[in-house]
Amino acid sequence: MNIASLLIYCFIVTFTPGPTNIVILSTVYNLGTRKALQYAYGATIAFGLLLVVSAFLNSILVTIIPKILYGMQIIGSLYMIYLAYQIYKMDKSKGPVNKTGTFISGFLMQFLNPKVVIFTMTVIPSYIMPYYKTMPALTYSVIAITIIGCLAFITWVLFGTIFKEFLQKHNKAVNIMMALFIVYAAAMIWM
Repeated sequence: MNIASLLIYCFIVTFTPGPTNIVILSTVYNLGTRKALQYAYGATIAFGLLLVVSAFLNSILVTIIPKILYGMQIIGSLYMIYLAYQIYKMDKSKGPVNKTGTFISGFLMQFLNPKVVIFTMTVIPSYIMPYYKTMPALTYSVIAITIIGCLAFITWVLFGTIFKEFLQKHNKAVNIMMALFIVYAAAMIWM
């Protein structure tokens, strides 16, 4: 097993901008660090749960993956466009009306985020299962990869917190850019 390759793959996928990371950044900016942490905790729990599902149900999913991926692409794209719209129309002067900064929204986003779903369905069978199939090995792998994901989410919370003042000076431009990034991520699902 090439641990360096596994770690590079995990870090690239979890730390690069994606729907969850962009929503975390937007949540810090619009609703504060505490709300973004709630969202990140929900995202982390769901991320770990998806890894568990991948580890234990991979052999069953192999026969129906094309149907699942297509459905997730549709649902995920629509949800991401909805999030982009919510970020675009956010107005800080009206107070926080957005409900994306919750544990539940962070949790649910992971199941609709094609980047996360595809990652969790590929990392365990591609990097772990060819070498280790025992319950302890799979458990340790799921825990380690979940920790990497959590570190990525917390990094985005910290990034948002550090640059919050700068981001607030450019309120509308920041919301438009974050919304466009999410729309771009939704479009990339189909390319």
